[in-house]
Amino acid sequence: MEIKSLKISFSEEDRAWITDRIDECLATGQLSQGKFVMEFEEELKKYLNVKQAIAVNSGTGAIDLVMKILDVNNKDVLVPTNTFLATAVGVKFSGGNVKLVDIDPKTLSVSLKSLKERVTKNTAGVIIVHIGGIVTPEIEDIREWCDRNGLWLFEDAAHAIGSSFHGKFAGTFGIAGSFSLFATKVITSAEGGAIVTNDDELAEKIKLFRNHGKPKPWDTYHTSLGSNYRMHEITAIIALSQLRKLDKIIQERDRIANMYTEKIKQHLPELELILPEDRSNWYKYTAMLPNEIDREVVKSRLKEKNINLQGEVYGIPLHKQPIAEMLDSYKNFEVADNVCSRHICLPIYQGLTDSEINYVVEELAKVIAELKK
Repeated sequence: MEIKSLKISFSEEDRAWITDRIDECLATGQLSQGKFVMEFEEELKKYLNVKQAIAVNSGTGAIDLVMKILDVNNKDVLVPTNTFLATAVGVKFSGGNVKLVDIDPKTLSVSLKSLKERVTKNTAGVIIVHIGGIVTPEIEDIREWCDRNGLWLFEDAAHAIGSSFHGKFAGTFGIAGSFSLFATKVITSAEGGAIVTNDDELAEKIKLFRNHGKPKPWDTYHTSLGSNYRMHEITAIIALSQLRKLDKIIQERDRIANMYTEKIKQHLPELELILPEDRSNWYKYTAMLPNEIDREVVKSRLKEKNINLQGEVYGIPLHKQPIAEMLDSYKNFEVADNVCSRHICLPIYQGLTDSEINYVVEELAKVIAELKK
């Protein structure tokens, strides 16, 4: 038995649906910014109950676009230290100053307390990342604090499409939210991303910038500066097929996560689990190893048993990356240092069987027992 860290699944029916529509694009020659991009935007908008959805070339591009439109040049932006580099780079490439923020060990997200510790008179806004698909239960308090202090709240929801808190979806709490459709995500189109917002003026600026500042997609008439962040039709077709199955995919991941939780509580009570208070899409299933256990040894021994763990979120936080000084010189991140070095992410994907889940937990229990001797 081999347990992969990730397995991307497209059924025969999905593949037929996708290829039929790609063939239509090839037959008509409509390959970019056509009806399938618009259809994906419309269905995402309805799913999340937002006024505007803008399809773009990647989750990274989505962050870049919003930071440019929000004009962060020479302003401070609060960014969690345990995020993918793209979150911070979007700020830097737009001329902003990254102010890294420590995290809450229960959610792996920033806490309101940690935000208050890093805010400055020059702070323009906050980027919150829904790590592993969990929306922090402090999200509403954070939004209210931002509103009171004249700060915008932007959600990097790359991990969290379909996750929610109190009936409100990730990506819809702040001024805007971004999603990634990269190959590792809960739904994927290989590449691609999206921005959602209820601010019509912001949305129109994003749409202009996405396509070289052109109000009409195919007219070379430019009313503002812009660049190319477009999604093409083939990406949109795959994204659309995945979006329509999102609830079913989350239901399956929820089943797997619940089984992990039950088995771990029975056989590995010493593991601290990072569990949501509301709906999660379970992009990651995260557990904290005991302090004395070396994560790399655990991963290596499990691999010997044909169990491949997923990548962490994140194993090396931004303040410890080789380019850390280019982001922020601040170094005091005690919680992130501990959490990032101790957590593991168990395999979770469509098609993972009960016997495979049992095998993962049983072998993990054996490895930890051996290491504690």
